Amino acid sequence: MFRRLRRPVFDAPIAPARPFFAIGDIHGDYVGMDKILNRIQDSHDDPMVICVGDYVDRGERSAEVLGWLHHVNTLYPDDFVCLLGNHEQMLVQFLRDPEAQGDRWLAFGGLQTLQSYRVRKDAQTSMSDVRDQLAEAMGDDLIEWLERLPLHWQSGNVAVTHAGADPALPIADQPRRNLIWGHPDFATTPREDGVWVVHGHTIVETPQVQNGRIAIDTGAYVTGRLTAALVYDGGVEFISTRD
Repeated sequence: MFRRLRRPVFDAPIAPARPFFAIGDIHGDYVGMDKILNRIQDSHDDPMVICVGDYVDRGERSAEVLGWLHHVNTLYPDDFVCLLGNHEQMLVQFLRDPEAQGDRWLAFGGLQTLQSYRVRKDAQTSMSDVRDQLAEAMGDDLIEWLERLPLHWQSGNVAVTHAGADPALPIADQPRRNLIWGHPDFATTPREDGVWVVHGHTIVETPQVQNGRIAIDTGAYVTGRLTAALVYDGGVEFISTRD
């Protein structure tokens, strides 16, 4: 008789080396970001903050969000970490190859990012001209910062990524695409190495903690609800702009 295969069970305790806050997908919601950060500062004297990516597109104030995050991450690189999301990746790809990447980026919400930098795209304007205007408005320092954003961050047995990971691979060995676009097994197969993954990318109605996954993208640009998770030894607490 064949034995029934047993699915792995994730039962590792949450054990970061240091408590930290992870902020979900901002998508140009400058007001929500400001509210969340004020609440974090009011509740903790020396907070560690990780942003999971997707700062731009779809929302109306992407330029202000990027400018503020760049400024704070530059001042406090060890205590305020910004990860790369798929929307930052698409923006960088547009800046590198506007004719090949422009239509795709605009379809995913890039038009709102252009508008936030007061760059207009009409039928007479080529994608290369739009790229040149956007690059000038953003400036070299900001563009270089975007190109250097890390793909993951980890403390103890808690990793933070933008879009999840392949549960069969260590976080450090993941292909770039897995961490910014996700992996088909991430939502259904628990990891066997005891590593929790905090992530955004996939919108959930309410933040979730289950089977080693902590989901914190509550669709701020649609719902007006930006969520952050406080992850500490033994547990998770959520705060949002709707609390």
